Amino acid sequence: MASVSLGIPTLRRTPRLEDMPPRPEDTRLIDRYGRVARDLRVSLTTACNLRCTYCMPAEGLPVIPRDELLTPAEIARLVGIGVGMGIRDVRFTGGEPLMRRDLEEILAASHEAADRALRERPPSDIVRFAITTNALGLDKRAEALVAAGLDRINVSLDTVDHAAFAALTRRDRLDDVLTGIRGAIAAGLSPVKINAVLLPEVLDGAPDLLAWALEHGCRLRFIEEMPLDADGNWTRVDVVSAADLLERLGTRFTLTPAGREDPSAPAEEWLVDDGPGTVGIIASVTRSFCRTCDRTRLTAEGTVRSCLFGNEETDLRGLLRSGASDEEVADAWRGAMWAKPRAHGSDAPELPSDAFADTARSMGAIGG
Repeated sequence: MASVSLGIPTLRRTPRLEDMPPRPEDTRLIDRYGRVARDLRVSLTTACNLRCTYCMPAEGLPVIPRDELLTPAEIARLVGIGVGMGIRDVRFTGGEPLMRRDLEEILAASHEAADRALRERPPSDIVRFAITTNALGLDKRAEALVAAGLDRINVSLDTVDHAAFAALTRRDRLDDVLTGIRGAIAAGLSPVKINAVLLPEVLDGAPDLLAWALEHGCRLRFIEEMPLDADGNWTRVDVVSAADLLERLGTRFTLTPAGREDPSAPAEEWLVDDGPGTVGIIASVTRSFCRTCDRTRLTAEGTVRSCLFGNEETDLRGLLRSGASDEEVADAWRGAMWAKPRAHGSDAPELPSDAFADTARSMGAIGG
């Protein structure tokens, strides 16, 4: 296993493909279990202006030297290569992506690269661009981000209670987050999706958060907490399950199962009081959805992670900077995805699908 410092590996390794079945002649990002990656998550930084307890240590993660971060041109090139292999959804994450002052440049360049890659594809093919953000300062940048090609936005917000928010994020910034959400709505990024991590300390406030989301036309999704906290305090016994949440929400709302928007979507949807409002629940711990996973991830330093809980990383930044061709980069990327584990970082068939492998990086260092 790679040595770590607050979740950032200091050693990169390429998966051992010689121990695996031969990779088929397929230009897509396909793995050994027949899954095809169409959703690309790109972490732009490990920096963040909040310190959420399930994501960041109180002191934050170590700063990545600027020359080790992917540049806008490198990000755009990798997005274009990914689109050429079938990527159709690109999401920029962090840390906090708004900490990158060049986010608008990254978006515009990536949009152009995707358009070039799509020229050889059917006219119906499109690529959608999104960010996951804490919304701090979003009201000042939302219009520029839309002009640069941003289609959708997800905001991390676990509670609308000021005291609970300050305790959870170690910052008293709830009003600024709500201002950022209003700015996104005004810029046309509607409906704004809200991601809320299910934690014992905010469970009682979950009905209030749902009521707030319905009132403001936002689409709320609750996510079971996974063992990706920087402090390593996660235990399964403390997990607030989807069943716990449904019971709590049921004291105030009538919830009717509505299935999933897409078979590969992780969120199960529920109609609230017969609609049209909905609430989504991502039961990442108690109801594994690994068998339909269609994601591939790039870290802020330019390595590919095929699985959120996998510690194997393939260095694409090094290839880019050594003069490799697009096809050489694509082939390395396809090799990384071919080695994708069966579930939660594990290929062991005797393990249950909700078993988690030990992960060197925390969520703040990986990206959402």
